[in-house]
Amino acid sequence: MDSRTIQLLEFPKVLQHLSSYAVSEAGRDACLSLLPRTDMAEIGERSALVREAVHFCAHTDVRLATFPDVAGIFSFLRNPLAFLDQDGLVGVWEMLSAAAALREAIGAPDAGRYPGLASLAAGLTLPPKSWSGLRRCLAPDGTIKDEASPELYSVRQEIRRVQQMCTRKVQDFVQGGDLQSILQDEYLTVSSDRYVLALKTNFKGRLKGIVHDYSQTGETCYFEPLFLVELNNDLQEHRQEERAEEQKVLRFLTDLIRSEQDEIERTFAGLVRFDVLLAICHYARQTDAHVIDIAKDSVLHLREARHPLLVFGHDQVVPVDIVLQEGQRVLVITGGNAGGKTVCLKTLGLLGIMAHACLPVTAAEGSTLPFWDRFVVSMGDEQSIEQSLSTFTAQIRHFSEVWPRIDARTLVILDEFGVGTDPSQGAALAQAVVDGLLERQAWVGVATHFPALKAYGLSREGVRAASVIFSPDSHKPLYKLGYDQVGASRALDVAREQGLPETILTRAQEYLYLDAGNSEEIFERLNRVAAAKEDELAALKAETRALEQKYARKLEKLDQERARVLNEVRETSREIMRQWREGRRGRKEALKELADLRGSVGEPGSPPGDEEQKLSLQVIAQGQVLFYVPWSRTGRVMEVDPRKERIRLDMAGVSLWVGLADVRPAGKMDIPAPGTTAMRGDVAAAPPLCLDLRGMRTDEAEAELARFLDKALLAGRTEVEIVHGMGTGAVRRTVHEHLRRSKAVASFSLGNADEGGDGMTKVVLAG
Repeated sequence: MDSRTIQLLEFPKVLQHLSSYAVSEAGRDACLSLLPRTDMAEIGERSALVREAVHFCAHTDVRLATFPDVAGIFSFLRNPLAFLDQDGLVGVWEMLSAAAALREAIGAPDAGRYPGLASLAAGLTLPPKSWSGLRRCLAPDGTIKDEASPELYSVRQEIRRVQQMCTRKVQDFVQGGDLQSILQDEYLTVSSDRYVLALKTNFKGRLKGIVHDYSQTGETCYFEPLFLVELNNDLQEHRQEERAEEQKVLRFLTDLIRSEQDEIERTFAGLVRFDVLLAICHYARQTDAHVIDIAKDSVLHLREARHPLLVFGHDQVVPVDIVLQEGQRVLVITGGNAGGKTVCLKTLGLLGIMAHACLPVTAAEGSTLPFWDRFVVSMGDEQSIEQSLSTFTAQIRHFSEVWPRIDARTLVILDEFGVGTDPSQGAALAQAVVDGLLERQAWVGVATHFPALKAYGLSREGVRAASVIFSPDSHKPLYKLGYDQVGASRALDVAREQGLPETILTRAQEYLYLDAGNSEEIFERLNRVAAAKEDELAALKAETRALEQKYARKLEKLDQERARVLNEVRETSREIMRQWREGRRGRKEALKELADLRGSVGEPGSPPGDEEQKLSLQVIAQGQVLFYVPWSRTGRVMEVDPRKERIRLDMAGVSLWVGLADVRPAGKMDIPAPGTTAMRGDVAAAPPLCLDLRGMRTDEAEAELARFLDKALLAGRTEVEIVHGMGTGAVRRTVHEHLRRSKAVASFSLGNADEGGDGMTKVVLAG
């Protein structure tokens, strides 16, 4: 990618904002190094990962702890004789700790919903030897623990013993004589790594010993009495032994890290990628940005596009639609000065670069872009005093250099191309350039004031004209585009706003009428029509949003009412089934009440056409699935009694002899309709013996568990199994807490080793 183009479109400024959301130095550097991709497969893969991360973070609060940049450590370790100091080891430990905390926070993303995120999370491995060694040998403050080695523990014990002896000797010495007047308050201290007395300088001649140093004021001298000399010598020897043992520990930990260096590097790289991903998610949340689709056959369709730097600047940004229809490749933007033409072009170019860099863009969801592997920008005044180039010459030179590389996968931005020379020749040259770009099937955005190019935009096939719109009343820009029309340049209005004398403006208006007749009035009428059209569209959009919100509120209210009715019916049905099993309610009475419940929610006692589906004993076989009409449930045939013309059905654990008139073939009609509360027993509705919650978040798992237990009770289950996996244990704890609170549960326990162990819970339901 041409660095000049990237600078002109201000992509580095966007990356600066993005990097501010990263928590690590390595993550910030990775954000700043992002560039547009030129491989379609790579763009699709990376965009899918970003889309997964944005969706995942919208439903899960994921935070990444700050971690150091340990990339330099890996190159240092390539020297087999080198070993890391404490700072280096602490850096690796903090990085691995951040990876462990992130793994705990995100759990195991569902590989079905988040395949890319699950793969990236799986790469955050903790090398067992290094992770265990660092945790065992380093204290939370980064120092080496006493328990790092037996030898280190022993020598530090000796150091503490000598320190205690020094303290006791000094205390005995002070208490044995009248020395309080010659000692400072904190009389025992350390100087030159030796225990000394803080002695008032005037009295240093009263004791025998060695003066090591003086305070800055000179009022205190640090005095080592003779009775501490031998102890301090012992202490120095032990200190040397301690340093030697600490170096052994450092070498040992360095060897562990070196043996697992490849795995640690992969974890660090994965952590940096997560840092960048989470920064992108934060950026997308702050700017309401979306990942958009890029495909070779897509049209240019940016809805409600906003320039990111205006969004970052907290300005009230007016979104603009940048749209080309099928078969169109060129957008010619016309209209008055300060109306937003250049901003539209910069927005198009910058969002294109961001999308190809796999970043969310500040446009509405559902927007699309073609695939571009090259961006060419000719923007504004490009004159170069150093190279003695005029504006026109600089434009042409740059365009001549890139012309051979322009093809169907190129976006070309031309802002006021052809200015700086004779207007008629400049306009002719601009039209010829656009013709050439159309022949190469390039995508083009043009902003111009040339009348000839305006007419070209309205008449040339494959080109779409648009005009920036101004308010008819205030003549202020609305920063919107009116499509399939052109606009006046409004130079006189801008000059008037900037304070040019009215006499000059009046004379200019006279010259304008001589040259162009009443064309300005035509453009003004077109602008009024476009402004009115935009107002109507805005009103329609507002009305549509209001209707959608009203409809959503109605649906929400209906769902709440349905949920209330469902809960009431479910509780009543459960109570009827419980009373029937306990013998407190007769079978016929229970069946009648269940049928009444089905009728209360709009379900008939038997489906239409039931009379035509009566069975004979000759067509019924053992193991066949039949629909039992009174209960609206399916069951499997266990026995056939030809003499009494009845069959025994097993319905989710409930065995029952039923008459031939009460059954019919099971079919698609037996599947409950959405929103009904029928107590049906077909295969789709019958709860399984086992519920698998692996890969779910805790709130999802708890909601699914509640639904599963309700269905199990209605089906007459007495025992079920819950598979929650081991993982971090969060889902298991949530399951057990819910089971303890549930009145439907009699008891529960973890599975045996051959049943899944701690990853499965067996539940006995209350009768």
